[in-house]
Amino acid sequence: MTEAATADETENDSRSYPARPFVGVGVVVWHQGRVLLIRRGKAPRKGQWSLPGGAQHLGETVAEAARREVREEAGIDIRVVGLLDVIDLIERDEDGRVRHHYTLIDLVAEAMGDSLTAGDDAAEATWASPADLGRYDLWDETARIIPLGAERLGIAS
Repeated sequence: MTEAATADETENDSRSYPARPFVGVGVVVWHQGRVLLIRRGKAPRKGQWSLPGGAQHLGETVAEAARREVREEAGIDIRVVGLLDVIDLIERDEDGRVRHHYTLIDLVAEAMGDSLTAGDDAAEATWASPADLGRYDLWDETARIIPLGAERLGIAS
């Protein structure tokens, strides 16, 4: 590999002012009528509640990424049910340049158990009742996608 190729790959892998979008996988995990939320332990969005998820790895399917991320962040195994939506998260700076660009693939899944252990980049993991979601100050898209997951599984939200 040449120095130029190495430099290009490093530049392309930057998450700030990227040369390409990054693929992220989010998972709406349900267990006994409650949805899994994690509190981010690291940037970006440190301290905020969110769905478990993260970047897809090279050679990993979307479903494999979903299972890995939930296991890493909440310590449970899941059964992926299907696709909910694809969301473009594009943040621009004051000059209009793309600061961040993520293509987020959201899946719905059922938990294989309910004993949570926060890990990886999650500071905390919890099962939340749909009626209590307002107190978690969720991103608008997260709040929108959770009821879609409930609907897909036939859960009253």
